[in-house]
Amino acid sequence: MKENIGRAALLGGLVGLLAGAAVLAAPTPPAAEVKIDNFTFTPQKVTVKAGTTITWVNEDDIPHTVSATAKEFKSKVLDTDDKYSFTFVTPGTFEYFCSLHPHMTGTIVVEPAADGGAAP
Repeated sequence: MKENIGRAALLGGLVGLLAGAAVLAAPTPPAAEVKIDNFTFTPQKVTVKAGTTITWVNEDDIPHTVSATAKEFKSKVLDTDDKYSFTFVTPGTFEYFCSLHPHMTGTIVVEPAADGGAAP
């Protein structure tokens, strides 16, 4: 009887360990950063794979926004050191600008994910 309980505990422990390993092995989503400074998005054009999260960081001393021309995404007003992130899951070209300073523009080009489709 004790032997069966020991085996069950060992088996349960192995199942838990394998489940934990699967969680640890999950890939971290790719990321990229765009800096906002001196009325400029840098880099002005970013090319990424579907599933990538872009984070804009306002390093300027005045507020800015990040607004997609076709309205796919829009940040709140970003004060100095504020950040805004958006995950691009659909391939395509996404033009954006600062709604407070419309001459500030940028482009995100999203290519299909490595498996050929959009990211989950």
